[in-house]
Amino acid sequence: MYDYKLSEVIEKRNLSRERVFELSRKGLISFEIKKNVKFYSLSEIDSALNENSKKAEQYYKINKSKKTDIKAIELFSGCGGLALGLKNAGVNAEMLVEIDKDSCDTLSLNFLNSNIICDDIAKIDFTSYKGKIDIVAGGFPCQAFSYAGKSKGFEDTRGTLFFDFARSVKEVNPKVAIGENVRGLINHDKGRTLSTMINTLEDLGYNVQFKLLLAQYFNVPQKRERVFIVATRKDLPNTYQYPKELDYFVPLEVALKNCPPSEGQKYPKRKKEIMDMVPQGGYWKDLTIEVQKEYMKGSFYLGGGKTGTARRLSMKEPSLTLVTSPAQGQTERCHPLETRPLTIRESARIQTFPDNWTFSGSLASQYKQIGNAVPVNLGFHIGKSVVNYLNSL
Repeated sequence: MYDYKLSEVIEKRNLSRERVFELSRKGLISFEIKKNVKFYSLSEIDSALNENSKKAEQYYKINKSKKTDIKAIELFSGCGGLALGLKNAGVNAEMLVEIDKDSCDTLSLNFLNSNIICDDIAKIDFTSYKGKIDIVAGGFPCQAFSYAGKSKGFEDTRGTLFFDFARSVKEVNPKVAIGENVRGLINHDKGRTLSTMINTLEDLGYNVQFKLLLAQYFNVPQKRERVFIVATRKDLPNTYQYPKELDYFVPLEVALKNCPPSEGQKYPKRKKEIMDMVPQGGYWKDLTIEVQKEYMKGSFYLGGGKTGTARRLSMKEPSLTLVTSPAQGQTERCHPLETRPLTIRESARIQTFPDNWTFSGSLASQYKQIGNAVPVNLGFHIGKSVVNYLNSL
């Protein structure tokens, strides 16, 4: 029976509004409209969530497939999330490029037989790799371009890190180029930034497409959203297809099971007392008005939902997007059951790094590296889709 409004479902099942919408989007639950209001069935929702838990328990793992002869150069490698995902998809890393020293040290500790270049990408000449590399990949930052008069495509991008990404593609001429970026790229500068990137790659001789991928449906216990640009050379068939979403998500109760102990930040005494008051899956609105004002200070009176403030994660859901520190004011990531920030190993688990992946640098640097990484399993699925394309040629 469809007897419960959305607000009642959220309260009775401690679900987020987003989760109900996602179950509906995936066709796992339905609803009836009565007097212009949607009503849901609790038994249908319970059944969908129970089935999801079974699939997550059965299928969640760090994905891997057999090795291939496909070769790649990876730019802006960070601590190796995308590089490891591609490796797990069978791709061989011929070169990893990164400028941050701690990230380079992390790469050196984990990619023992790869050519790791710790330098400014602008100083690197890629021409010796021309015709020898199948994939050039990288997660370049989202930067505005300077437009002077008539659009010049590639030249418009000069002075940005995308320029060097495009330059490497021009010099190497790979079969496929993969670019990764934040969701905001789609509407950045009213869409001009993404349009310029696409036009630039097209001018270099590529068919280009982009898609927003939701990491939580690619065996990643995290609600991270990332844009992937995939460009295939115009002399090759224009038949590349993005990976299809899986039919389950991975909650933290599955992802954090038997997570090994590790270092982590600690809360100051008063902040811990306040976070103790926040229930699992809750945030600042679950505090009393007096405590809200004390905790949020001036931001209490500002607009916006501030849904990341005083946020405690839920064991029944994937994590919110990890950021560069687990205890920032607007992006709190408190452990679901214990009143503390996520540890290094818990954060790495959420980004689907293996437990033996070693991170170099200070505690703050390790959090930053992990928060900036592409989730390994997301990298695997995008890598596997490109491997399938290349194998079909």
